[in-house]
Amino acid sequence: MKVVVSWSGGKDSCLACYKALLQGFAVQNLLTMMNSHGNSSFHMINVDLLDAQSYAIGLPLVKSFTTPETYEQDFKNALNQTRSQGTKGIVTGDIFDVALHEKGWLERICQETDMKPIKPLWRGDSRQILDEFLKLGFKAIVVRTKLGLLGEEFLGRNLDKEFQYDLSKLDSVDPCGERGEYHTLVTDGPLFKKRIELLQTRKSAKNGWSRLEILRFKLEPKDRESKSESQF
Repeated sequence: MKVVVSWSGGKDSCLACYKALLQGFAVQNLLTMMNSHGNSSFHMINVDLLDAQSYAIGLPLVKSFTTPETYEQDFKNALNQTRSQGTKGIVTGDIFDVALHEKGWLERICQETDMKPIKPLWRGDSRQILDEFLKLGFKAIVVRTKLGLLGEEFLGRNLDKEFQYDLSKLDSVDPCGERGEYHTLVTDGPLFKKRIELLQTRKSAKNGWSRLEILRFKLEPKDRESKSESQF
């Protein structure tokens, strides 16, 4: 089945894409909902980085611009557009129902657009999902935290065993950030044919969120060992 991946640039959508490929789905492209400032909705990842991920993975990226008021209709329009090009399903990294959407929101949207929802991570254990992400060799960095739920000191940290351990000491924080505690940018892993190296960043805070702005980055070749991990 030809599918599109709902792509945030973060760990969950990346892992879901990887699993969908392993399950035999034919991923045609990645789909990202963008705001008017050229950043992805929710994760606030700049368009240049999203394009770099697309290039590094080797899957085309479809960008659809939206606003909070028109998000649902814009999302449906984007699905209808991909469906007209032959895709029949959408892969998401949802583990639980998405915050700010009613229960079963994705299923309703898919029914209205005649698309099949594919959720490889659905109802999985958050701790095990994060552990699997790391064991597979994916690399990611925290680019956004919701202040009051997770401190700004986590901003810019790499997802690794130490990060996983520190999160485990915070009972109120979901290991995968499913309550919006943190968002990530994936820079390398089994899907990637090149890796993204961050060269210059800047921290900022606004409206209860802290953000790691990526000012400079570059795409780098992967070493021989990393290259052998890529199966696609």
